[in-house]
Amino acid sequence: MRIVGTEYLAQIAEHPSERLSTPYQLGFRASGGKVSPVGKRGGNGPAALGPAVYALGTSEAERARLLRQAQELRVHSEYLLDRVAVGAGQRAIDVGCGPLGIVDLLSKRVGRTGSVIGLDSEPANVELARAFVRDAGLTNVEIVEGDARATGPSPGSFDLVHARTLLVNLRAPQAVLTEMVRLVRPGGWVAVMEPDSGVNLYHPPHPTWQRMHDIFMAGFRVDGADPLIGRRVLELLEQAGLSQIGVEARMDVYPLGNSRRRIRLELIRSMRPKLVAAGIASEAELDDLDRSAGELLDDPHTLVMPILYFLVWGRRQRE
Repeated sequence: MRIVGTEYLAQIAEHPSERLSTPYQLGFRASGGKVSPVGKRGGNGPAALGPAVYALGTSEAERARLLRQAQELRVHSEYLLDRVAVGAGQRAIDVGCGPLGIVDLLSKRVGRTGSVIGLDSEPANVELARAFVRDAGLTNVEIVEGDARATGPSPGSFDLVHARTLLVNLRAPQAVLTEMVRLVRPGGWVAVMEPDSGVNLYHPPHPTWQRMHDIFMAGFRVDGADPLIGRRVLELLEQAGLSQIGVEARMDVYPLGNSRRRIRLELIRSMRPKLVAAGIASEAELDDLDRSAGELLDDPHTLVMPILYFLVWGRRQRE
């Protein structure tokens, strides 16, 4: 389903061969010659903003899910990149890339003369992404550890700034969007893909679906994250001053055997510790939900459309 709406870091970008490998020791020369390290920007850095909280946690199972998600959402990500015409020689950053994100897609599109940065705040994700980049021979990609709210490089360092399923996990998505707009050059693009968990369809009806939905939504909100962020991204980009904004909404059907058919249950498993700690559901109740929902999902006649995704893009006006 589609709804059509409105229309590295500086040193790596300029000198792809000059790369350091240790997080928070990376220096990037801006066009004016100033060196700005990732994750450090004086009083506006991560420490001033408070600790970042990722609503789904940082377990090994969650990292495995993110790796699989990179392939599962590939078609939608390719479509989004087509909208902003990212091409050879450009500089791009994937903010909150996790263990892979779309750095491989960006690497192919910008080519040998371009450069790509993948940025994530979780050290385990950074190491997995670096291993992938190394094994895949993506010589134009650099993976760095840093805070999406205060990344460090100079304003206007990139032709494309991208994030996928990042804002939905944060208590202050506006701070990340502000940083993304700061990073993009005049005439460059910001591209975002975010879910809206308020729109879903499971059929035939069953009380289990509503309970699963209630637990899922409550779990996201424990940390102040907004599971309905997808519908808000358009207005957030408008408020950030971007122009030529476009939006599409996509909702997939996941038949029996599709790896995303159980996505809601997997996300609830990722949040399980905090669900129990917050008193949203007991261990026994979560076990029962997992069993009952699993049985319904094993029925090939059950229609599963669990998530509505918004693909939104906007351009920073030329000065």
